[in-house]
Amino acid sequence: MSYKIVKYGDPVLETPAAPVTGFHTAELSELIEGMFETMYAAKGVGLAAPQVGVSQQLTVIDTSVGQDPAQKLVLINPEIIFREGRQTGEEGCLSIPGFREDVTRSAKVTVRARNAAGEAFETSGEELLARAIQHEIDHLHGILFLQHLSPLKRDMIRRKIRKMVKAGEW
Repeated sequence: MSYKIVKYGDPVLETPAAPVTGFHTAELSELIEGMFETMYAAKGVGLAAPQVGVSQQLTVIDTSVGQDPAQKLVLINPEIIFREGRQTGEEGCLSIPGFREDVTRSAKVTVRARNAAGEAFETSGEELLARAIQHEIDHLHGILFLQHLSPLKRDMIRRKIRKMVKAGEW
């Protein structure tokens, strides 16, 4: 089941999500599968539950965009426990379509999370995977990539979005 992606302006995107407490349930499995389906349809590499209107600490990531099933990653209640280096690269967001800007993040991260069965695990990522992990975990804390931009760039994007909303294009 595919979901509608929530767009910038919806309060769920800027509200910290609640931890997931029920694991290994049909509802959680359906949500995860639906999020992967939604993310692939939108040609994204990551999607956080708040982006589909579900305020829970759950994100799905696949930097292969569906080309390599081994790269599918589900992070529940994730926490970054190690950061190293810096990288600057272009980022976009499925909830802020049409806008891309350079964002500086850690080049390598290690995250501790749970899987759909509730089992704890750790995984590391570099470059694009590290960027995706950080971007999606930000979503779970109510932080959008716009908050990593200069106030000038952020305000410019917000003004453009307000004009699009007024014109009925958002």
